Amino acid sequence: MPELPEVETVRRGLAPALVGATIARVEVRRHDLRLPFPQRFAARLQGRRVLDLRRRAKYLIADLDDAHSLIMHLGMSGSFRIDDETPGHFHRASGKSAAHDHVVFHLDHGKRVVYNDPRRFGCMLLVATNEIVADKRFCSLGVEPLSDALDAAFVAGVFRGRAAPVKALLLDQRLIAGLGNIYVCEALHRAHISPLRAAGSLVTGSGRPSAALARLPQAIKDVLQDALKAGGSSLRDHRQIDGSLGYFQHSFRVYDREGAACPTPGCKGTIARVVQSGRSTFHCPRCQK
Repeated sequence: MPELPEVETVRRGLAPALVGATIARVEVRRHDLRLPFPQRFAARLQGRRVLDLRRRAKYLIADLDDAHSLIMHLGMSGSFRIDDETPGHFHRASGKSAAHDHVVFHLDHGKRVVYNDPRRFGCMLLVATNEIVADKRFCSLGVEPLSDALDAAFVAGVFRGRAAPVKALLLDQRLIAGLGNIYVCEALHRAHISPLRAAGSLVTGSGRPSAALARLPQAIKDVLQDALKAGGSSLRDHRQIDGSLGYFQHSFRVYDREGAACPTPGCKGTIARVVQSGRSTFHCPRCQK
């Protein structure tokens, strides 16, 4: 599933075309994705101007001029592309099969935004903008990992007294929103923390972060920023708006590198794979303690 860097990459690619544009017409080519489309979905969007396009966790939120917002989730295989259909400038960006183009937003400036989703695990919803924070999808989400709220003191407060493994808590969207398996593995390796370690063991008796825990928030931010610069990671379905692949997967230190030498300078360890809660975890048992 796309994680924060992939969703943010999509947001940044869509924003120049969507923000300030008016939706002239919407084609809905099937009755549902993972969830049914809202009633009168196309009609309610027609004529609406997009005021802003933002991200919360792994959701895209397009704020509209009628005090409602279009909530979009990519699911497992969803992607967007922008087609330019202005006279004399037709261009269709490369991407996935057009047979899976399920929603098309025709914009007033001659471009269209196409949502493609082979496995149809994505969703689109309409919610009153002022009700988003109370919506069941958002009310329990934790802090944004790229925000100032994620610091060592916050993580120490979350981890204190917890016997659960570090990785399990980092993946809990109620604590930190938007992190997924790939970037948690990568951040823990950068911070030299074992994903198997009990979270509470990283907090002192007085509730202060240990030296190892103090490294973790910045490691999370660094790996996310590096992934954003690379356009995200394309392992199966992720595509940027122009149809090109992200390339952060070529910079993985541990994820999907079982048996490879640990890239930490001076470490002679080998990347291992274990299964936690049904997911593969990659780490270096030698330098991650």
